[in-house]
Amino acid sequence: MGFKDHSTKRQCAVVFQLSLLCLVALSFPQLNAQTAIGSQIIGRWVINDELSDNTDDQVEEAIEAGGGRGSRGFFNRQEDFYRGGPPEHELYDRISYDDVLMVEFKDPEFRFTYEDNYIRVFHTDGRRRRTTANDFFEGGGSDWSEGNIEQSALIVEARPRDGGFSTEIYTIENEGKRLRVEMIIQPLSFREPIALVRYFDRED
Repeated sequence: MGFKDHSTKRQCAVVFQLSLLCLVALSFPQLNAQTAIGSQIIGRWVINDELSDNTDDQVEEAIEAGGGRGSRGFFNRQEDFYRGGPPEHELYDRISYDDVLMVEFKDPEFRFTYEDNYIRVFHTDGRRRRTTANDFFEGGGSDWSEGNIEQSALIVEARPRDGGFSTEIYTIENEGKRLRVEMIIQPLSFREPIALVRYFDRED
């Protein structure tokens, strides 16, 4: 009886050790993916207009899909026509119109710097947004973004001040020389989302 008890204990210990090893092994791909995308995305990126969607075209498509009518006119090809508006739309404009992006990363913090030194800081450790009573009465108070690493992609979800949202997926292509950003932008005032893909080339 004593031998059987010791055997059971040893079996339990082996099962526990195997379970622990499996848990550690499963965590490695996620850690490696975070390290990879975190290091590869660092740097200064400049828009590739030839590969990227035209933001004005995509905004107009969303307006018309929601039953509205675009205001550019057939012959009006003014660049960045739909850019601008209320201050609470600034984050939308930055991610969809700015041609330069500087990325810094120190786990778990990403720091994106856009044109005009517009800075956006977010984290990948699941921290929650801190809100106050003033945030509620002021319609959100400030823009909020959070990141997540999934299979070598950086996924960023944002809640701009207007109460809408955006989702951005960042992936690295062309041996680290190109950044692809696929995004869905849903301002609160839009009935349909804006779907947009932008490409940036690494600036050496």
